[in-house]
Amino acid sequence: MLRVTEILRPANRVIDSLVHPDAAGDRREFERHRAFILANLLGGIAALVLLPLALALVGPITLPVTLALAWLIAQIPVAMFLSRSGSIAMAHLASALLFASFIGAMAALTGGIESFALLWLAIAPLEAALSGSRKVIGIVAAASAAIVAGLALADPLALPRFAFPGADISKAAMEAVTGAAALAYAGVLALRIDWDNRRGRQLLREREAKYWLVAENVTDVISLHAADGSVQFVSPSVQSVVGVRRREVMGKGLFARVHVADRPAFLKAISDAAMSGEPANIEFRIRHSSPGTHDGHCDYLWLEMNARSVERSVPGVEGDVVAVYRDISDRKAHEAMLAEAREEAEAASAAKTRFLANVSHELRTPLNAIIGFSDLLRNTPHLLQNAEKSGEYIDLIHDSGRHLLQVVNDILDMSKIETGNFDLVVEPFDLAETIEACVRMMRGEADKKDIELIADVPKSLREFSADSRACKQILLNLISNAVKFSDAGNTVVVAAHRERDHLVMRVRDRGIGIAREDLDRLGKPFFQANSGYNRAHEGTGLGLSVVKGLAELHGGDVEFESRLGKGTTVSVRLPWTGAAHEDKLPQEQPAPARKIA
Repeated sequence: MLRVTEILRPANRVIDSLVHPDAAGDRREFERHRAFILANLLGGIAALVLLPLALALVGPITLPVTLALAWLIAQIPVAMFLSRSGSIAMAHLASALLFASFIGAMAALTGGIESFALLWLAIAPLEAALSGSRKVIGIVAAASAAIVAGLALADPLALPRFAFPGADISKAAMEAVTGAAALAYAGVLALRIDWDNRRGRQLLREREAKYWLVAENVTDVISLHAADGSVQFVSPSVQSVVGVRRREVMGKGLFARVHVADRPAFLKAISDAAMSGEPANIEFRIRHSSPGTHDGHCDYLWLEMNARSVERSVPGVEGDVVAVYRDISDRKAHEAMLAEAREEAEAASAAKTRFLANVSHELRTPLNAIIGFSDLLRNTPHLLQNAEKSGEYIDLIHDSGRHLLQVVNDILDMSKIETGNFDLVVEPFDLAETIEACVRMMRGEADKKDIELIADVPKSLREFSADSRACKQILLNLISNAVKFSDAGNTVVVAAHRERDHLVMRVRDRGIGIAREDLDRLGKPFFQANSGYNRAHEGTGLGLSVVKGLAELHGGDVEFESRLGKGTTVSVRLPWTGAAHEDKLPQEQPAPARKIA
């Protein structure tokens, strides 16, 4: 069996090469073309082989035999016509008409309307049915009827008669043999038609299975829409993308899930694709169903839709537009992040510009005071003899120098924090003493503005492990800000207590307060609140940035609470990493407030 297959393989390749390229892409059409070409070539080749054998064995051949051989040989050009044109309907028409003509000629030579061969003429329309074209069947049936009518009208005596082998048998027997042969051939044609139909259905099922395999595994959603946007078909991938079953988005179900603001654009894209025939592309939001969206909150995805109109010649297709949807939520999120980063970079650039202008002012003002008053003392020596006046100038020079040093220290500390070069030295220290020391240091500034400065620290809150220098700087910056932005007669409270595994240091004032929209941006480098810690008061705006940076270096955070005209409370939370015996102490409530003298 394998050897026969090997022998026939070259012949099969030749037959395959004769199939027209237009049919090569469709498996069913390829097999129909191949079967027709093979059958017709075999018939023609058989006639060419039988012709010399008949001449050698029988001698001169009769006219009916000549017609039969001519009919078979004529199948070769019909097969080549199909190979060249690719029109299987026209090829079947030519083949069926040749067969009908051959039967008509044979009937004319063997008795006309009474010929036994006339039974075969009924098979011609059956052979035409292989074309699958009603038009071809009608033409062949009409030609067969015309041949019958011509034989009926012809004079039987005028038609030539040729004897066949076995002509001596009775007419009834001849008709029986001819009828049996005709029925057998008709049965073969019927089986061939049935095979063609079965094969077509099988290939259709295979094609549908392939399409469904693609539709079920493709990550994009494919849908078919009517011109009004209603869904006629949608691929199973809609469940993985949108989170709903196919039946829930059929009809107007998909449109109902589109974000209200995007619905006009969605319908316009479908309509444009259906009416103009040009592809349409839009991006829109669609409601996603997930386990976390049952609390009234809607989760929306971003989808990109590419839509185009459907060819009207496609049979069985009721929709007007086919659309492909792709989830672009990640891309949109990335674009939003880029836009936010760009806005932040632009804001940071603008803030740095303002900061540089601010810093230049903060540096120039004390330097002008230092240079001006020192020049005044140097150029007017007699002022040194006036102790009160000279002391006032020396105090101004000293205060300006301290302010200038504070500005430089804030800049250096912020730079170290941002570059990661601020090294913490974590060790136990007396927290209560540190807070009281900071309050004492700021007492002079508070007294100048008639502001009461109060420490609210539990007696047992002593040993705490952290960088004592950083904690001191945090407290001094917060107390300095609170005093600076408080009016005369107000009170500033510095408190500290333990909350579970955190230490909370809190500075509360009753000053000018901060606008709500500025609270989230407090502590960012180069930012100064317009309604609170702003240029109406002296300062670089770096103090809170340093506080936040130092707290975060400890693994803590800073919280701001404020209302315009009501004051501000800044809470610094640091992890409690004190000595082991401190962890076992019960959490204490804040001690009664006391004033540090």
